[in-house]
Amino acid sequence: MNPIVICTHASQKKAIQANLIRNQLSLLTTQTPLSTIATKLDVVLLKIPKSLQEFRLYLQHIVHNSTEDLVVICAFMTRHFSSKFLTISQEYFEDVEQSKALKKARLLTLKKKKATPIVEPIISIPYKSTTYKQYWGVFSADHIDYATQYFLHHVDVNASDQCVLDIGSGNGIIANEIYKQNPNVEMHLMDNSFLAIASSKLNIQGETIHHHWYDNLSIFEDQQFDLIVSNPPFHNDYEIDIQTTLNLFKECRRCLKVSGSLQLVANKHLNYKTHLERTFAVVETVSENQKFIIYKCSVS
Repeated sequence: MNPIVICTHASQKKAIQANLIRNQLSLLTTQTPLSTIATKLDVVLLKIPKSLQEFRLYLQHIVHNSTEDLVVICAFMTRHFSSKFLTISQEYFEDVEQSKALKKARLLTLKKKKATPIVEPIISIPYKSTTYKQYWGVFSADHIDYATQYFLHHVDVNASDQCVLDIGSGNGIIANEIYKQNPNVEMHLMDNSFLAIASSKLNIQGETIHHHWYDNLSIFEDQQFDLIVSNPPFHNDYEIDIQTTLNLFKECRRCLKVSGSLQLVANKHLNYKTHLERTFAVVETVSENQKFIIYKCSVS
């Protein structure tokens, strides 16, 4: 048996590989949610993601890369249950059985897959004169995120900003809007989500455009960037978790040129300024409304 692990996040892939080495286990085959699986699947274990679109993408991918005797066992916390779990499962399987709760968790067992057509798992989102595409499951599926829209009205891009990094780049809209202002810029897009990076590749390409499926800034050099921009995530599944973002802020300082800046948008209740002031010499509030705030940080 050669188990296959589908990794949706770079941090997930890194953790799996580290645990295999630590426990002296054979390496598994790791693939992405869009990879064609050479060996047909018999049994699949799946944790139901927060995004229902992402759940649908997984089931479509599994059904079309499996044997007729496929069994899918899906796990979820009872407090996160949605009747849509059942509705989506029934689109792909005849037999959908829900277990009783055990330690606040439940299982869905899916059997007898249906002959469903393959639907391109991409949606289109208009913004001004551009239509952005993204895969099912990428953040903000119905519209361009409101924080991002607010940020795009206030981000300060100079002609001297020749090397730019977009952290948590999503479908690439921030990077692309900056690129349209300055087509000569060297643009780097980084996201922990594979589906986000795959989406950004649909929207922005070029010789000076670089996409990075990664979860930290260790792949970049000291003082590499004139400008770093971000609408950073602050959720880990259903929980608010800003620690990863705070670690990224510290890394940004190393990667910024002395004359460079970090510009980001955030929900006001997160109070990032307190943390940013511990890392950067100057932290300015560029703009704020009732919900969002934009910061500009510089090394000196």
